[in-house]
Order: sequence, then C-alpha cells, then structure tokens
Amino acid sequence: MIPDFVELGSPTPWAVLPPGIHDATLQEIADRFATTPHRRWLYDGFRRMAEALAAAHCTTLYLDGSFTTAKPHPEDYDGCWDWQGVDFGQLDPVLLRFEDKRAAQKRKFLGEMFLTSTENLPGQTFLDFFQVDKFSGRPKGIVRVTLASPKGAAA
Repeated sequence: MIPDFVELGSPTPWAVLPPGIHDATLQEIADRFATTPHRRWLYDGFRRMAEALAAAHCTTLYLDGSFTTAKPHPEDYDGCWDWQGVDFGQLDPVLLRFEDKRAAQKRKFLGEMFLTSTENLPGQTFLDFFQVDKFSGRPKGIVRVTLASPKGAAA
C-alpha cells in the first residue's frame, strides 16, 4: 500500500512519501501517481521498463523520483532494480547504459533506473540514495514493486 504524502518542510518543495520502503503493485502505482495526462505518459514508460525487467527475470524494482511526490509536473521517474536472478542475456541492453546522463534510458523508457547495489557515492548504494530527500537530506520513502515472471517461464 502506498501511504499518504508527508510534508518535510523547507527546503523540500513538495510533499513526499513517508520514510520506508512501501510495497505496491503496478496497478496501485498507476492509480496513485498516473493522475494527469503527463503522469500517465510517464507511467506508461515505467510500465514498459518494468515489463522489460520482468522479461529478464528481475523480481524486484524500486520507484522514486519526483513522479512519487506531489510535484504537479514531474520530469521523469527514477529508481533501481535488484540484479539477483536476472538473465542478463535477456535484459534490454538500454537498461545498462548510463552514459550521457542515461539519455538512452530516458528516450526509451521516459525515466532512469540503476542497479540497487551500485554505489552512488562511496558507501551509499542507489537503494540507500533514493531514500534520502535531495533538498533537505532527510529520510523519505520509495515504492517497491515485486515483478511477476514472464508468462511461460520457469520460476
């Protein structure tokens, strides 16, 4: 379940999810965050990215970015995915392209995703990084999605 937003106060300009990792389905994410034509467009990119990860047997991803805040017009979404169990031979190669500020990912999927265990800063993984508000440095929440295996694939 995705909880209600909380206000962190200045300097954070928009309400955010409360601290923690909040489980949700793709439908719950659509219902909660795809509330305008622009947000539905971003959600469609996110859904396509989630389907590409699921096709490579990724089972867990985390959604973050201004898309998961009260920002009226988010630029994109951000997040990370767990590589354990992933068949890299079936992974869309765009999901491993990080050059040029992840331009290829943004073109294809309208957002950017990193591996959970990759370090953003020394000693801080992307999974940890996304749980910190970039304006205030205070803890905030992210959304965890458990992906289904592709149809016909052995679990």
